[in-house]
Amino acid sequence: MPALLEALLIAPFDYGFMRRAVIAGLALSLAAPPLGVFLMLRGMSLIGDAMAHAILPGVALGFLAAGFSLPMMSLGGILSGLLVAVLAGSVSQMTGHREDAAMASFFLISLAAGVMLVSLGGSSVDLTHVLFGSILAVDSTALVLIAVIASLIVLALAVIFRALVVECLDPLFLRGQGVRGGVVHGIFLGLVVLNLTAGFQTLGTLMAVGLMMLPATTARFWSQRLEGLITIAIAIALVSSTAGLLLSYHLSLPSGPSIILLAGVAYLLSALFGRHHSLTARWRRRAAPLGTPERA
Repeated sequence: MPALLEALLIAPFDYGFMRRAVIAGLALSLAAPPLGVFLMLRGMSLIGDAMAHAILPGVALGFLAAGFSLPMMSLGGILSGLLVAVLAGSVSQMTGHREDAAMASFFLISLAAGVMLVSLGGSSVDLTHVLFGSILAVDSTALVLIAVIASLIVLALAVIFRALVVECLDPLFLRGQGVRGGVVHGIFLGLVVLNLTAGFQTLGTLMAVGLMMLPATTARFWSQRLEGLITIAIAIALVSSTAGLLLSYHLSLPSGPSIILLAGVAYLLSALFGRHHSLTARWRRRAAPLGTPERA
């Protein structure tokens, strides 16, 4: 049995590409889920998906300029994502349209423009790599960049954490303390763009948001406290990324989809059996006699 466990769980990491992949997955799993939790609490869950597509034109331009150069593609993705965020916010303020509607419009434009740029300058293989990533192809340069971005996100979240929590609960109180909510909101969106830029190399622009949102929405079924949501979301992301890599190694499956699908399985199981708001929790509440804590 110990030999079998070693062959299944430890032996795959004798290879350098697997070690780099699991470290990249762990770094993203620490940085992405807290952002997803705040997106969920702010009612902006779909904004993450829109921002994931917003970075695509910049990634494509970086690819056309320097090939598969992660620094250039990341720089392009950051600039493109920030530009779309600013444009969506400006259009929302000037026209009165909801920000999520403006973001959805720009996301569609960005997706079409990015796919067109990659298609014009590369092959279908290049397009697939940009859209879906390849965590097993992470090299030392990419790993350092991912680790630096993840560390920056964690530190920045620690600095603005209290302001971010207050803005979610009571924006007027935050304004009364002399802190502009727009600044906090802008910094937060910038961190989302940074995280998606770090994640596109591993999961691609289409699935990078999965490691951000699925663990966050799954945690909602297990905790009603902010610290619990963040802790559970990070734990789910860590397990999904590591187990997904092992699954892809042993069964010769695509690594990115394996990671996201495992996170999806955790979501479905939590929706069925979680402590709060799940189908089982609703059934228990309805079945409990009147006056019991379950019906309170």
